[in-house]
Amino acid sequence: MKNTNLLTALKGMIVGGTMLVPGVSGGSMAMILGIYNRLITSVSSFIKHKKESFLFLAAFSVGGGLGMVLFARPLLGLIQNHPMPTLYFFMGAVAGSVPLTLKQAEIRRFSWKYPLYMVIGLAVVLLFSLLPSGTFQADMANGAGSFLLLVFAGFISAVALVLPGISVSYLFLLMGIYDSVMRAISSFDLPFLAPLGIGLILGIVLTTKLLEHAMTRYPRPAYLIILGFVLGSIVELFPGIPAGPDLLYCLLTFFVGFGAIRFLSANEMKDTKELAGQ
Repeated sequence: MKNTNLLTALKGMIVGGTMLVPGVSGGSMAMILGIYNRLITSVSSFIKHKKESFLFLAAFSVGGGLGMVLFARPLLGLIQNHPMPTLYFFMGAVAGSVPLTLKQAEIRRFSWKYPLYMVIGLAVVLLFSLLPSGTFQADMANGAGSFLLLVFAGFISAVALVLPGISVSYLFLLMGIYDSVMRAISSFDLPFLAPLGIGLILGIVLTTKLLEHAMTRYPRPAYLIILGFVLGSIVELFPGIPAGPDLLYCLLTFFVGFGAIRFLSANEMKDTKELAGQ
């Protein structure tokens, strides 16, 4: 159990550190790490399984908070200084998650509906990417209006956090508060972070309830649409085809990302089977 909690915290650190990088989806990262389903069920069914859900969410939240504080800035630095290899690493990570998602969809024979579900998910992500930056510019003046605006921003970002393929940081950019959020996290500005957190919690609770219902009642369409979300994140991340020596570096980071996610996903599946057998 201790090793399981440590692995959950490690994955939380990865999700927390990467979700503030523009273009990288926290939901996608949770999916490719193999803990997306458990996150959804732990939140939406918390009352039914209080102890197990609390321990899992506590380990994930602690790891996620540490990841935001420790890794968000270095990752942003890597993207600014070495954009191609870094983005290819994330693309490899996304590709490494595809077999796991397909396995969860339990496709036994082909149907024309299956590609359609994936196209729906892909289209949703692309529609978000087409929105111009600054569409929801936020006025961060002090007062009740600022408080409510931050609660609303937190609620909207929760939807992006829960749905794979939609970048929370990209939505912050659209709302015009990305720089403010990064400064608030680095300086631990509670008056700014508290209303954002309130909206985030409300959004997560409501969204996870809907998602758990969809994954329980309509698992195959739900997972295939989610796969479309995940694949859509590749489109957002794709920086172009590298030239010269960068091509080798990008291929290397792509396969490192792919292998790392396959390794973590395999361990998660093993832990899930062990818990199911208890």
